[in-house]
Amino acid sequence: MHNTRRKHTAEFKAKVALEAIREVETLPDLAKRFKVHVNQIHKWKREFLDNAARVFANGEPTKAEAGNSEREDELLKKIGELTVERDFLSRGLGRLR
Repeated sequence: MHNTRRKHTAEFKAKVALEAIREVETLPDLAKRFKVHVNQIHKWKREFLDNAARVFANGEPTKAEAGNSEREDELLKKIGELTVERDFLSRGLGRLR
């Protein structure tokens, strides 16, 4: 028997997670209705609740995103320094040849 992996859309995952949060039906009932495993519903529900704060962020970067932009700035600065160094050395090597 060959089972193929199904890919669910973000809308479907959100719908299932919201149903799980409402707790109108039990998780096994939801799993049967939406044809997904109970563990998958748990995972989507947890992921939904963990990321709910992003909806109200109003464009403010999260702590992780702020850390990434600082790291990005640092890396761009380093790239600039290395480029200047490379150009300087390549000009110096050109004179020796």
